Amino acid sequence: MANDASTVFDLVILGGGSGGYAAALRGAQLGLDVALIEKGKVGGTCLHNGCIPTKALLHAGEIADQAREAGQFGVKATFEGIDIEAVHKYKDEVISGLYKGLQGLIASRKVHYIEGEGRLSSPTSVDVNGERVTGRHVLLATGSVPKSLPGLEIDGNRVISSDHALTLDRVPKSAIILGGGVIGVEFASAWKSFGTDVTIIEGLKHLVPVEDENSSKILERAFRKRGIKFNLGTFFDKAEYTEDGVRVTLADGKTFEAELLLVAIGRGPVSQGLGYEEAGVAMDRGYVLVDEYMRTNVPTVSAVGDLVPTLQLAHVGFAEGILVAERLAGLKTVPIDYDGVPKVTYCHPEVASVGITEAKAKEIYGADKVVALKYNLAGNGRSKILKTAGEIKLVQVKDGAVVGVHMVGDRMGEQVGEAQLIYNWEALPAEVAQLIHAHPTQNEALGEAHMALAGKPLHSHD
Repeated sequence: MANDASTVFDLVILGGGSGGYAAALRGAQLGLDVALIEKGKVGGTCLHNGCIPTKALLHAGEIADQAREAGQFGVKATFEGIDIEAVHKYKDEVISGLYKGLQGLIASRKVHYIEGEGRLSSPTSVDVNGERVTGRHVLLATGSVPKSLPGLEIDGNRVISSDHALTLDRVPKSAIILGGGVIGVEFASAWKSFGTDVTIIEGLKHLVPVEDENSSKILERAFRKRGIKFNLGTFFDKAEYTEDGVRVTLADGKTFEAELLLVAIGRGPVSQGLGYEEAGVAMDRGYVLVDEYMRTNVPTVSAVGDLVPTLQLAHVGFAEGILVAERLAGLKTVPIDYDGVPKVTYCHPEVASVGITEAKAKEIYGADKVVALKYNLAGNGRSKILKTAGEIKLVQVKDGAVVGVHMVGDRMGEQVGEAQLIYNWEALPAEVAQLIHAHPTQNEALGEAHMALAGKPLHSHD
């Protein structure tokens, strides 16, 4: 519904993804009159083209692996293949249910929802559907889209983005994945479970290069064991069609061939042609620049989510959107500590972390002031039952708080909640060690790692 020309909203939000809708819901809850403008479907990338659908595919892949491996648990089962149409039906039902719920929330909070492509027309207005929507404050939350490289055209046929991969009508026989970050390794994991012959190309030295190097190495070992191939440390040069697929050439001349190429080198901000620069908003390489309270250089304009150069995570978007709404409602707000944000890569095995890496800790505090401890999941009963391998690594400032928790293993994403409390509350190892963790759980491994770091190991060697 568009507002009448005389209406001035407290907050006009351009973009209905994680950051935008979180700001709308929280703002309305606090009594602000909010207009939310979205050209597609509310929920944005995370709900429709990112977090939710990819995790559904990964779970389907997990079920496939369990069927193949059932014999080792004494269960007689056969794996007959992947019905990709049924997989998409399952995935779409998950998305549909969440989408309907979100639509209901927006309606119940009395957010003025406007469907259409908006453009910032002044520091206090957005034009959409031939109407001008005016607000005392404008929040930019237009998100991101898959990136490519110069000269590499994503055609949706043999060279595809993650958006195309989520609706692919078949399981590819073989695939090259350009990019070994979160998106790349998650698709590699799902496709391998579906039966695809996968090769990852990553120009940096390790898979998931933003994680602690130890986590990257454990994941690389696990991927080798699963038969997922990867080439590290050499950058992409070109891609070309072959008779029945695509050929990728690297900077060192090495070539790889497969049925298709998934370009998974990250996502770039959606900001071109939306009137931001014309309204005086400061930009850098397409990103909108903000301070720690998500304020731009224009007093009536804020920005959140993938549009700003912070962590591209849905939960970061939620937090940033809520921060803006609370600030505008006059509540006291605290800047986000981005090191304290949990990160999870949902491949098999999962990679989860919060805090800083060992290398970063040594940079900040000095190598002699940093202690690192590794706890192998082989000592954890629940992990043995699940037949998962991996490790929990703790990074501590000597005689001080734990500043990094880095975990690799199945279901480690479910352990990162306690890990973020440990980091954000600046817990000492001895304080965590005195907490009693349920046995047998994988969560217990996090407790035992802290027991070991506190000098009183139980199911691990001194």
